[in-house]
Amino acid sequence: MFGAGSAMLREVIAAPLERVRRRSAAPAPGQDDSVNTIIESEIIPRLLMAHGGGSGGAGNGARPRLRRGRGIRPEDASRFALLPLRLEAACLIEEVDAFIAEGASVETICIDLLAPAARMLGEMWDRDECDFLDVTMGLWRLQEVMREIAARSPAELGGLCIPRSALFSPMPGDQHNFGTLMIEEVFARGGWRSEALVRPERRELLDRLARQPYDLVGLTLARDCPSAALANLIKAMRAASANPHIMVLVGGRMINENPGLVIEVGADGTGVDALAALEVANALVEKAAVRDLNLG
Repeated sequence: MFGAGSAMLREVIAAPLERVRRRSAAPAPGQDDSVNTIIESEIIPRLLMAHGGGSGGAGNGARPRLRRGRGIRPEDASRFALLPLRLEAACLIEEVDAFIAEGASVETICIDLLAPAARMLGEMWDRDECDFLDVTMGLWRLQEVMREIAARSPAELGGLCIPRSALFSPMPGDQHNFGTLMIEEVFARGGWRSEALVRPERRELLDRLARQPYDLVGLTLARDCPSAALANLIKAMRAASANPHIMVLVGGRMINENPGLVIEVGADGTGVDALAALEVANALVEKAAVRDLNLG
């Protein structure tokens, strides 16, 4: 069932975790190499990118159109999260196939099942409920599951006729970039030419926007911040952007809990998750196209 690259995959996953284990005894000042940081910034994105074969896509826009499909109940996701510790990949695939048979899409499996399971492994390690080998093997099994279901998942080509460009970034100063990397990959697979910044400084973000006329910029907020600071940054991004009509999306727990902040901080929209954000962005593009047509 699984290819000859399995040993290499195991090494790719084990390497960053081994880095954590070596440094945990004496971390360098300012170093952020916790297990959860590594899982969210380096390993989960690999799970999410496996189906699309990579991210950041330019090219002709012929990428799979994302499908939400049947949702996965939180209790089912919680039950599945413990299985990579004791089941081999082949048995995990049987579990996943049951969700697919009930209507879950590959995208739903990625976002609502495999990614939470990877996070759970990191949390269990932090609580000393499993050891280094458990985490390494569990993550490797999840990667194998993703590779297998992606290989036999039909692609539904489509997306935007002319690929739009998007830049995604965490709020400057935020150390958690999982949300940024995930939404960037979702947009890439949805037909956008997307890029992501990882832990940018404010100046780096503004310089990037000034150099390239992106159609959209997305900010992910992993933690709360003053709404005035967010509004100030959005105002600065619009002023610096090479595209005077750039669209701005914001997302994260703070926004989900208070959607009214979208208007307050001067953004154009939000989505409760990456797939919803893609739908909002595509709707904004269509609205802008109609506006430009009427002005023409």
